[in-house]
Amino acid sequence: MVECVDESERYWLGETLVRLSRSAFRAKFVLSDKDRAYARAKGKVIIDRHAREMLRSRVGESLPKNDGKQTPWRGHPVFTAQHATATCCRGCIEKWHHIPKGRELTDDEINRLSDLVMAWIERDLVNHPVG
Repeated sequence: MVECVDESERYWLGETLVRLSRSAFRAKFVLSDKDRAYARAKGKVIIDRHAREMLRSRVGESLPKNDGKQTPWRGHPVFTAQHATATCCRGCIEKWHHIPKGRELTDDEINRLSDLVMAWIERDLVNHPVG
């Protein structure tokens, strides 16, 4: 989880979120009220587990099924966060995170990308407090 990352990883997370926010496409994503409520109800531990499982199953393989179309646009906070953080398909992962297509993601890569997804979700929750 994000709390466990060292200082250099925290720096990478912050810098990557800033870089992604400069993209008009990536910056337009926000969680729906329903997804925020779900994330708050489930808590960080569960959502973090979902993020790792979804990244591994949807983009972790060397040639994911339906690559480029495998991540829904809505329905779970992680899906929205994947689009916002360019972790939605291997093409976006290659372009934004310089991890080449055509090989399985390592556990370290899955963990790093999951930490990025979680950092984005946590930032969205902070920026949209419960009213």
